Amino acid sequence: MSTRAGIVGYRGYSGAELVRILERHPHVQPVLLEHRERRDAHPHRRPRPQHSLELTPEAVRNHELAIVFLATPPEVSMELAPALLGAGARVVDLSGAFRLGTPETYAAWYPEPHTAPELLAEAVYGLPEFCRDRIPAARLLSNPGCYPTAANLAIRPLLEAGLVDRSAGIVCDAKSGASGAGRKPSLKTSFCEVTENFSAYSVLRHRHVPEVLRLSGLEEAEFSFTAQLLPLDRGILETIYFRTARPASAEDILEVYEQRYASEPFVRLYNPGHLPDLRGVARTNFCDIGVTVDARTGRAVAVSAIDNLVKGAAGQAVQNMNLMLGYPETEGLL
Repeated sequence: MSTRAGIVGYRGYSGAELVRILERHPHVQPVLLEHRERRDAHPHRRPRPQHSLELTPEAVRNHELAIVFLATPPEVSMELAPALLGAGARVVDLSGAFRLGTPETYAAWYPEPHTAPELLAEAVYGLPEFCRDRIPAARLLSNPGCYPTAANLAIRPLLEAGLVDRSAGIVCDAKSGASGAGRKPSLKTSFCEVTENFSAYSVLRHRHVPEVLRLSGLEEAEFSFTAQLLPLDRGILETIYFRTARPASAEDILEVYEQRYASEPFVRLYNPGHLPDLRGVARTNFCDIGVTVDARTGRAVAVSAIDNLVKGAAGQAVQNMNLMLGYPETEGLL
């Protein structure tokens, strides 16, 4: 029998990607959920799908939804998660609502106070490559952000191996396609602003920074992060600059990655002298990593690339769902 999985926010970019992935999943039946009445009356808008359900605790129970994905803004996720958990569903939240551990940390990086602080301690952070042991038993799974996924997959193994001179700091120059800002219209992401343009935003105050720090163990003063908007629809490419703590070659660093990711199905490593690009990861759940080292000066550069809507959002959410429900981790993703 198929597992019934609800999707809230299926009209957004990440939600639509979830629908696309789950429709080809051999063990899951996606169920579209409406969490509030749509008030727009534009005559050319699509009507509510015939097979969508109004999101209520009764609907969750009556339709035996084992799991519900929240592809919603943080404030909506905080509103909906307690009731869904109370109705017996497990929750995978794609927003930043439950990623930061404490209401104080959340309030320091988000513009509003946390409205469901009682769930922060329970929420399991779901970067499978580092958190796999806790994911199967999770009731509330906090899906990682797109920028932190690419950053931590490149940075954490090097920190664990003691290869980074932390006193020199790490610089992460991160670039994303416009879909990372969501589907809600804004001047910043309108066609005329994005096309033939390239711009930085949220400099020194990007809300994904504490997520990188929390998993990597870095201090804020050790990590400089700048997000930049590419005139593309999807994809994240991060160029990460650091100095090695001891003499090392590109082969030495790749050996660290190879040992750490030997059994990981969604991390691909590039040979020395080769670096990933966005085309190689588009519409896949892979994270591609390459590294270049100047052994004479100790300067090193790691490049990490993902699709922000797949490994950075919906694909990773399905990867986590597979682990939670006992399906093969790659099901529906390869």
